[in-house]
Amino acid sequence: MDFMKLLKSLEELLYELVSWLLFYPVTMWRSVMRPLSMMRYADTELADRPEDQYDDTLSPPLFLLITLLLSQGLSAAFPSVFDPALGIKEFGSDSNLLIARGVIFGIYPLSMAVTLLHLKKVRLTRNSLRPPFFSQCYVATPFVFILVLGFDLSSMPHEQGLLPGLITISLATIWYAQAQIRWFKQDLEIGTIRATGVFAGAFLFATFAVLAVATLISLEASSLHAGT
Repeated sequence: MDFMKLLKSLEELLYELVSWLLFYPVTMWRSVMRPLSMMRYADTELADRPEDQYDDTLSPPLFLLITLLLSQGLSAAFPSVFDPALGIKEFGSDSNLLIARGVIFGIYPLSMAVTLLHLKKVRLTRNSLRPPFFSQCYVATPFVFILVLGFDLSSMPHEQGLLPGLITISLATIWYAQAQIRWFKQDLEIGTIRATGVFAGAFLFATFAVLAVATLISLEASSLHAGT
């Protein structure tokens, strides 16, 4: 009986993993080409029963984590002035590094979601935060992937990828900005200028928070690694 349950669990796991091969590119394409539609889609899906949610896409947090995992593998393939194995050495394993990256880059969707709730004067709770955070994961994921790619190019030896890296980072930021400004305009019913200011404030806060949290996590991981 227990063996049959194990086989059933493995069957479901295999199907889930294989389905990602289809639904991951579908989710990425929709997020890049129709970010606002995907954000509205995330809101409506949360109203469904858990087993019916995100039936034709990946759930937003899972989408972000898989993208960070792919980005982590892609970063290791680029020649870099930094030691590619340093992060794994500090955090002890690929999974720990992935969790750390998830926490760090999850600050962007968190900052945008909290900003929206604050301006809507909605009480911040775990339940009220979930819909805008899930929505934000869809638009933050392509941005984070291209952003990290830009940093990978910029850190290539002899500055051979510096210009392409800066261009990539700029394009990622511009795309992210236009999607967020449109989102704030629609959800808050405000003008372009004010929406731009709201985005700029939330984005700058998130960027400083990302740098601060990344530094703290790195220092903590380094101290733990040194003590072992």
